[in-house]
Amino acid sequence: MTHRGAVLTMVGVTLMWSIAGVVTRHLEAARAFEVTFWRSGFNALALLLLLAWLRGPAPLWRTLRGGGRMLWLSGLCWSVMFTAFMVALTLTTVANVLITMALAPLFTALLSRVLLRHALPLRTWGAIVVAGIGIAWMYGQQVSAGDARHLLGTAVALGVPIAAAINWTLLHHHRDDADVDMLPAVLIGATLSALLTLPLSVPFAASAHDIGLLALLGVVQLAIPCLLAVTAARVLSAPEAALLALLEVVFGVLWAWWGANEAPGVAVLGGGLLVIGALAGNELLSLRRPRPA
Repeated sequence: MTHRGAVLTMVGVTLMWSIAGVVTRHLEAARAFEVTFWRSGFNALALLLLLAWLRGPAPLWRTLRGGGRMLWLSGLCWSVMFTAFMVALTLTTVANVLITMALAPLFTALLSRVLLRHALPLRTWGAIVVAGIGIAWMYGQQVSAGDARHLLGTAVALGVPIAAAINWTLLHHHRDDADVDMLPAVLIGATLSALLTLPLSVPFAASAHDIGLLALLGVVQLAIPCLLAVTAARVLSAPEAALLALLEVVFGVLWAWWGANEAPGVAVLGGGLLVIGALAGNELLSLRRPRPA
């Protein structure tokens, strides 16, 4: 894949990722954990077929059996991301969830500082401060309004960027290891998410309409773009990938506004602009650094 192809691929990936909120708003009867179960189940089925086609059934099975601790840790991270994201969407607004998820690059930077001893430049510390102000503005409004449901939703959504930060740190640490195939980790994550939420989904309430929409999310919104994102990450630098991934927030809020009449409030818009501006500024400044010889 060329660099330009990787950039265009990530734009397409964010478009596919961004439809989750607006599609969820058109469900009829499915509840929080049942929504997660069906989406993760269809995701796991699609990934199993795609990876068996890409890798072959026997090599895929060997990877799952002998992939080692790192593969399964990454799979656990994907499972937390898949589960927390959908549960949060049933508790709070699309904008709250997506802006909270956008904190993943900053959490990744902090985790890299602690675990990999990567020095953080001044611009990243500044972005952390500005983004923190934006998040405090958003959540402070919810606290003052006494809306426990939205607060719970945003707290659950925090699990996504935390798990993503751990996952990207693992992928970055092993990206030069040709013997480690991390694509099956997405399949492991989807399977674990479906298994964990199955007991909490009974008795099922989803209609045929709901199952059709959740199948769309599992395949088009999750399975295909996740595989494409992992592939594009091998070509793009970390700042480029993080910057392009922010498009999901923009696209997702616009989809929910247009397709579900879910207009974000003043605090969400103001705090969200601070968060996105801090992240975008940090990544753009990173791209302007001279490359080492």
